[in-house]
Amino acid sequence: MADNSTKHSRRTVVQTVGATVTTVGLAGCIGGTGTNDGGGKDPDESYVEDEPDYGGWFEGANNYNSTVDRRGQDEVTVRVGAGSRGMAFDPASVMVSPQTTVVWEWTGRGSLHNVVAQVGTFKSEFTGSKGHTFEYRVENSGVFKYVCEPHESSGMKGAIAVGESE
Repeated sequence: MADNSTKHSRRTVVQTVGATVTTVGLAGCIGGTGTNDGGGKDPDESYVEDEPDYGGWFEGANNYNSTVDRRGQDEVTVRVGAGSRGMAFDPASVMVSPQTTVVWEWTGRGSLHNVVAQVGTFKSEFTGSKGHTFEYRVENSGVFKYVCEPHESSGMKGAIAVGESE
């Protein structure tokens, strides 16, 4: 005859351990920065105090947290194919001064990408080659929103805000 108290104890232990593992596993899914694919603020970066009005552009975008301030630099680099899945720009949003050259540099991750301005001011070729670059010199103040065309619906969006140096 089997000892039912032992079976009950084992069952209780298994149920308790299973519930604990499930709870701990789910705890990693709660919270976060509200962004996809990275998105936390880098303590080594400067951010603009008055965030530009992007008109909801970054809703559902990957890697966006805040606008990185790179004003005063002649050339600024944005990585293409950033993030854990290679479906982001890094930084997603950057503020530069007029007459700045923005260079997009491919990481080689996340398939083929391109960089296309929403208003048609610039458009790169499709490539997945690590180290490939595309550049555009911004002349005037304003906001230039752009996407990777094949991955726009996956949240691969970016913006360049052009403003005077503080």
